[in-house]
Amino acid sequence: MEKIIDGKAVAARIKEEIKEEIERTGVKPCLAVVLVGEDPASKVYVGNKKKACEYCGIGSLSYELPADTGEEELLELIHKLNNDDKVNGILVQLPLPPHISEDRVIDAISPDKDVDGFSKQSAGALMTGEKGFLPCTPAGIIELLKSYNVEISGKNCVVMGRSNIVGKPAALLLLRENGTVTVTHTKTENIKEITGKADILVAAVGKPRLIDESYVKEGAVIIDVGIHRLDPEKNNGKKLCGDVDFDSVAEKASLITPVPGGVGPMTIAMLMKNTLLAVKR
Repeated sequence: MEKIIDGKAVAARIKEEIKEEIERTGVKPCLAVVLVGEDPASKVYVGNKKKACEYCGIGSLSYELPADTGEEELLELIHKLNNDDKVNGILVQLPLPPHISEDRVIDAISPDKDVDGFSKQSAGALMTGEKGFLPCTPAGIIELLKSYNVEISGKNCVVMGRSNIVGKPAALLLLRENGTVTVTHTKTENIKEITGKADILVAAVGKPRLIDESYVKEGAVIIDVGIHRLDPEKNNGKKLCGDVDFDSVAEKASLITPVPGGVGPMTIAMLMKNTLLAVKR
């Protein structure tokens, strides 16, 4: 289907460009990845990040800690990595176990090594339009739109979801590109009236297949950030889905991201880009 946005292909192009620049310039970026616990999805993500580093020529350090690791022990490791001149980027895989404060951990990472773009300094830079590390998933969304020549300036953009990791920064990046942006959330009234006017609809609500064709106007561009694991026996063999009911919405959309293979690969590609950027700075 021509209307499908191929995130794998765009991510592969970005990683190839990073690989070529590293080979050409001789820089040696290094990314430290910290995983606490045995969350299966997190282990898959970390594995994919290691593979991307290897392909691009980025060195990677892996710290896989048991689920009962104390918060102070984790903060000590981050402090050590902050002071290691060989490490350019630090990524702590979320979610963390309940006894560890994600806010404290994110705040402990040096802003110069915050390649996830989650720190308060990175968030402030995004808000004010200054240079800084952009959160990887929202940055990947903008890259996808540009790669498919989607005009953002002046368009009606609706972001469904207001998380600090995706919803809010995605809205700010669309605003930076001169989109007219509305953010909807669980307290929004008449939500379908709002989403039904969107030229670009970003779904980041965290509920499987919530958005069907009744939310979408004809010809809209649909970006599905959600990812959910399904029971293949109940879902015609499908193991994953997004926040969007792909089959019904694809009939009305002009462009749409699939799950998997849409936004997901872009998140890792933009992480590689941020790690290279950390070396340059």
